[in-house]
Order: sequence, then structure tokens, then C-alpha cells
Amino acid sequence: MTRLFHVALLAGACLSASATIATAEIDPLTRQPLFQYADPSKAQATTIPREVVSYETRHRPGTIVINTTERRLYFVLPEGKAVRYGVGVGRPGFDWAGSQTITRKAEWPTWTPPASMLKRRPDLPRFMPGGPENPMGARALYLGSTLYRIHGSNEPETIGQAVSSGCIRMLNDDVIDLYERAKVGTRVVVAR
Repeated sequence: MTRLFHVALLAGACLSASATIATAEIDPLTRQPLFQYADPSKAQATTIPREVVSYETRHRPGTIVINTTERRLYFVLPEGKAVRYGVGVGRPGFDWAGSQTITRKAEWPTWTPPASMLKRRPDLPRFMPGGPENPMGARALYLGSTLYRIHGSNEPETIGQAVSSGCIRMLNDDVIDLYERAKVGTRVVVAR
């Protein structure tokens, strides 16, 4: 009877485990797996923590440096430090490099997909008001006169991946933190 009970427990554990699927992407910075648990009812964020790190750079404090290969954004601090965030970047063909400045900031921004995106994805809405369902997330920092932004995301599972149309995606908590640190006029350097 005890053996039958253990078999039943094991079977139950297997059934409940099948509802949650573990997947792993490789973090380009650490070369370690980023485990994600796909629960169909709730999106899960990858394990890229926001942290203050040592960061030697020629860029002045207050500069944002995005390393698209590492999939990290650095907000440069004084004394050789930076706040490091995980980001999602442009997928192949939509990646870019260069220097811009933040020309505008918005809380819970609206989203109007550009014509080039609508041509590729005619199923997208023509306009979305700001809010939790909006793909722009909780905050947006607009880069020069480009169509690119640093913004939050309602798809936290994409952080650490190359999946966007060129924008830099962040966890909503992270983009709120960056939004408070960065001012209009902040220099943003995007490097591959």
C-alpha cells in the first residue's frame, strides 16, 4: 500500500510539473542559462537583476551606454560605477548602433506603430492607449528624432533577447528606475 501511495504521489508531481515548462536561453554576458518558467497564465521575467557594478568607461556620469551584444544597459555613475540593467534589443536586421540624446520622456506612453511595422504586421492595432497592456510598458525615453525608444515591456520574458524592431526593452520596474535617473538631454550610446 505504501508503494502504491508513492507511485500516486510521483504521478501527481509529474502532472503538476507539466503545467510549468522550464526553458533556458543563454545570457550573452555571463554565458549562463537564463531560466524561464513558462506558466501559460502569467508571463515570467528572466533572471537579469538590476545592480550597481564596477564600470570603467570614458563616458561621463549620467550617460546611458547600451551594449547590444551583452544585452545590457549601463547608467554611468561617478567613481567607476554604473547601474546595470538587462535589456531586450533589436533582432537581426533591426539592430543598430550610434549616439542619440533623450528628447522626451513619457509615463505610460501611448503607442502608434510606424508604417514600416504595420506593413510587416498588418494585424497590429493602429493606436493603443497607455497602460499595462501596451507594449511600450510603464515608461518611455525617446531617442532623438528616431523611431527608437528605451521603454518598458508587457513581455518581460523578452528581456535578455534580440526580438524588437530596434527599440530597447526593459522590465517595467527597471525602466521606471532609469526614468527617474535620466533627464531629457541625456546622451545615449548604443554599441554592438
